[in-house]
Amino acid sequence: MPTILITGCSSGYGLETARLFHARGWSVVATMRRPDPALLPASDRLRLVALDVGEPASIAAAVAEAGPIDVLVNNAGIGLFGAAEATPMATVREVFETNTFGVIAMCRAVIPAMRARGAGRIVNVTSSATLAPMPLVSVYTASKAAVEGYTASVEHELRAVGLRVKLVEPGYGPGTRFTANGQQRMAGLVPPAYAAFAQTMLGSLAKVTAFTQPQDVAEAVWEAVHDDSARLRHAAGADAVALAGGPACGH
Repeated sequence: MPTILITGCSSGYGLETARLFHARGWSVVATMRRPDPALLPASDRLRLVALDVGEPASIAAAVAEAGPIDVLVNNAGIGLFGAAEATPMATVREVFETNTFGVIAMCRAVIPAMRARGAGRIVNVTSSATLAPMPLVSVYTASKAAVEGYTASVEHELRAVGLRVKLVEPGYGPGTRFTANGQQRMAGLVPPAYAAFAQTMLGSLAKVTAFTQPQDVAEAVWEAVHDDSARLRHAAGADAVALAGGPACGH
C-alpha cells in the first residue's frame, strides 16, 4: 500500500486531497501545524502529523514519524493581496518562507530516502497566477513562480535517479479559507492610492463564474501522481485549465 505525505491539510486543497487518496485506498500522512482529529476519519491508513514547513526541526520530526514516503505533496501555502510598495519585507520573507523555502526544505528532506529506494514522486502545488499574473498579488506570484522554476529544474536531476516531480497549478478558489486565513497579514497593504483599483479588481473577481474547487485540485494531484509521461504541469480547475490552454496541455 503506497504512502503519501501531504502538507497543509487543515483546510481546502490539502484536506480534500487527503480525503481523496484515503478513499482510494492509500495510506495518508496528513500534516498541519495543529492537527485536528475532527477533520478526517479515524483509520489505520490515515495519520495526522504536526508539521510547520518553516521549521527545520518540525520537518525532520514529521518525516521521521511518517516513515517511508512514496509520494510527497507540497501543498502548504499562504496568500497575500496588496500593493507591492506597501508590503513590508518582513511579510515578503514570511510568504517566501512557507510558499518557497518550505517546499524546497520538504523536497530535501524526502529525496535522499526516495533516491536510495530508486522510486518516489513529488507534487508541488503552485498557482494559476504563474500562468497569467494578476495585479496586487506580486509577492504571492513571485513565491509560486520560484517553485515553478525550482521544480522544472530539479525534475531533470530527479528523473536521472529514478524519481519524478510534477506541478499542479490551481486556479482561483473562492470557496477555500485561503484569503480568510491571511486577513491579518494583509491588513493595511492597499494604500489609498490603490483603493479604487483594488475595489475594481475585487468586483471583477466576484463576478467570476469559472473557478477552482478543492475537488479539482485533489483530482489533479491524483492525475499527476499517476502520470508516467514527461508532462510537468497539471492545471486544476476550469479557470486554470483555460489559462493553460486546455486539459491536454503539457506546457
